[in-house]
Amino acid sequence: MAGAEAKAGTGQLMLPASTRSPWWELTRRVLMALGVLVATVLLVYLDRDGYRDTADPHGHSGVGLIDAIYYTTVTLSTTGYGDIAPVADHSRLINAFVVTPLRIAFLVLLIGTTLEVLAAQGRERLRSARWRKHMDQHVVVIGYGTKGRSAVETLVSNGLSKDEVVIVDPSTVALGEAHAGGFAVVTGDASRRDVLRRAGVDRARQVIITTARDDTAVLATLTVRQLNPDAYIVAAVREQDNVPLVRQSGADAVVTSSDAVGRLVGLSAISPPLAAVLEDLLTYGEGLEVAERELLVSEVGKAPQSLPDQVIAVLRDEKVYRYFDPTVTQLARGDRLVVVRPSRELPWAPRPGTHGEALADDSA
Repeated sequence: MAGAEAKAGTGQLMLPASTRSPWWELTRRVLMALGVLVATVLLVYLDRDGYRDTADPHGHSGVGLIDAIYYTTVTLSTTGYGDIAPVADHSRLINAFVVTPLRIAFLVLLIGTTLEVLAAQGRERLRSARWRKHMDQHVVVIGYGTKGRSAVETLVSNGLSKDEVVIVDPSTVALGEAHAGGFAVVTGDASRRDVLRRAGVDRARQVIITTARDDTAVLATLTVRQLNPDAYIVAAVREQDNVPLVRQSGADAVVTSSDAVGRLVGLSAISPPLAAVLEDLLTYGEGLEVAERELLVSEVGKAPQSLPDQVIAVLRDEKVYRYFDPTVTQLARGDRLVVVRPSRELPWAPRPGTHGEALADDSA
């Protein structure tokens, strides 16, 4: 949305559709109207000998610059007092075929500008109301810095529609970047209830908190949990010491960004190949990837180690078991698998749902 970055206010909802600001349109049209006015003044003044001012006490046949400005304004506004009139044939023809279209254009600009501003504002309110009505079970991402952008890219890369993501961030820079990416944005402090309500946090299924400060993450988590007791909240913090505090505030999962980066840096110093493998796993779209998938009917009863995919964990009854845990020696219906697989799809490692495979939780 052009001009949105400069006009963004606290708690203001910005939808991703690209439209010009009504005030930008107003300025453009006013300048066009002034252009029509100046052009008509010049036209009349250059042809001043073809006009007569009946109110001129000296009886001069021509008109001056002030008379040209006066005649133009009363003519374009359709007031038309009649004290100044074209008398020469060519002047009358110019008025008929040039000044009259300019008069129509001038009126269209003035009236159209008012209607366009009102219509644009009405459309924006209607779009916002329609968006709020239909937005449900979406994902709210608080903070659109490096971590927030990476989280959103991962969600979208794994099939989440951009229409299901709402960004909350106080930065106008983040606003511009999110709009460039096609996301709806609510600007403002994420610890404020009114800002989070505008983002529809009370109806969201997941909330991702990636603020720059840990204290802001704690406040945002508390506020989100109060507004939506059922949302799944994932928060990122910088310091490991703040993990228990964020969990107590209501986060379901907490990721320590500084510790994770520190471990990766340490592994790079100790074992560069191992660090390269871990970085590959964290990078989406090339090399290896970690993925969660459903169990196929043909895999029921098998051991996790016997599957084409490299299974590293089994999800059963909302618990995570390592692949070698005796509890998951044999895979059962309802299990989900966490696997390491090539990012590029291979025939021997089909992705469920892309080759018509029957899933283990499908009805017979």
